[in-house]
Amino acid sequence: MARVTLVDDDARPDLAQAVSRIRGARGGRLINVYRLLLNSPSIASAWVDFNSAVRLGSHIEPAVQEIAIIRIAILTRTEYVFRAHVPGYAKDAGLSDAQIDGLFDWPASAAFSDRERAVLGYVDAVTRDIEVPDAVFDALRGYFGEGEIVELTVLASAYNMQCRVLRALKIDPEPGWDLAAARWR
Repeated sequence: MARVTLVDDDARPDLAQAVSRIRGARGGRLINVYRLLLNSPSIASAWVDFNSAVRLGSHIEPAVQEIAIIRIAILTRTEYVFRAHVPGYAKDAGLSDAQIDGLFDWPASAAFSDRERAVLGYVDAVTRDIEVPDAVFDALRGYFGEGEIVELTVLASAYNMQCRVLRALKIDPEPGWDLAAARWR
């Protein structure tokens, strides 16, 4: 159960403008992340803008974004983010079942290209160590330009922040996420 109240938009007419804006950016849905964040409307508004820029304004293809996001969810033990992306966003982005399952132990998996391995090594370093070793960064640089590296770094950092907020506040899962439960370890 969430440590703070999930805002019921029907019970808070004072938040109608913020809710409308979030729903507009989220395809009409008001998921629990935003219901939680609406306890601070300015944070909720900034969060939706920032996440939209990070995800939709990026030159990093969706499959690589999903590999990074799901790996971060695994490393931070954030089931909410994992379930939000598996299977829906992950499958929509073209990830195979072998890739999704392989994200739990990617060094032992044959499901990833060298480029994807460079991303996974980088995401692991950003998440676990914060300071990225030169060898890990150089491997990434072999596949991505500077703008893409900035975008990937901000994506990884944004999802690390998101995972920490959701874990600290013990966000409630969304209804209907049982399909992904078997994969969560």
